[in-house]
Amino acid sequence: MLRRQFLMGLAMLFGLFAPATAHAQFQSDRIQVTTTGSGSDVVLVHGLGSSPRVWRGLVQALPGYRYHLVQVKGFAGVAAEGNAGTGPVAAPVAEEIARYIGEAIGRPTPVIGHSMGGTIAMMVAARHPERVSRLMVVDMLPSLADMFGPGQSPEGVRAIAEQVRAGITDSPLDAYRARNEQTLAGMIATESERPAAVADTMASDRSVSGRSMYELITTDLRPELGRITAPTTVLYVTPHGAPLTDAQMDQYYQLSYRNLAGARLQRVPNARHFIMYDQADLFVTEVRNFLASPARSGERG
Repeated sequence: MLRRQFLMGLAMLFGLFAPATAHAQFQSDRIQVTTTGSGSDVVLVHGLGSSPRVWRGLVQALPGYRYHLVQVKGFAGVAAEGNAGTGPVAAPVAEEIARYIGEAIGRPTPVIGHSMGGTIAMMVAARHPERVSRLMVVDMLPSLADMFGPGQSPEGVRAIAEQVRAGITDSPLDAYRARNEQTLAGMIATESERPAAVADTMASDRSVSGRSMYELITTDLRPELGRITAPTTVLYVTPHGAPLTDAQMDQYYQLSYRNLAGARLQRVPNARHFIMYDQADLFVTEVRNFLASPARSGERG
């Protein structure tokens, strides 16, 4: 039971904002995209069981950009539509975001993703490098399997992923809520932000959440990192309660991203998984510097 609770705790990589103006021309059964502000384009992708709420503070504090807020369908009360069923979620969502950039923006664009959104952003940048001018990954590794113990066999990884998926989809509702509340308390130090995070998680389709988590655990993007041509920044934290020192976490991220030449890896102190809540000013500064840095040619500056 303790092992299952521990796995579920690691599993809930969540994030959270009510959208602004919907993009009328682009249609997708996997994502909906709304835009706010004016200026250079920036695509923002939230995490698992979440919504664009996580970007509210950033959008308010850093005007001068046209933010494209991606909502993955099936999360935060939005109908699952194309994300329903039995297959993966992150990979097809990444394809839809790449299509959106090509059709609705039409030029290489900065993409910022938190948690599962970081995985999706890496997929877009690696599989459609012509679409991404800059890449920022917020507290996400290219492979989660090692977090459940290094050296796991593929079969062992799949067994762990299935256990986590079942815990998300099959737990009694009261137990599921209690687990989410406990997990998100460990991921958000800023107490005032926790209730909305829990609400978005509980309003998410549990099948979509479970299959998404299974996909994240069984996906290893490390072999694909060398395809990314966009200048990349990775922000991360030492997980709350983890038996790791900051130096050990630094080394782990350096090893995980070693195939991505030139990536800037920055550990954020005194923050948990939701860096944008716990270190809001620092996060805005990081994004401001990231967006002001040189990018791939073709981006509208």
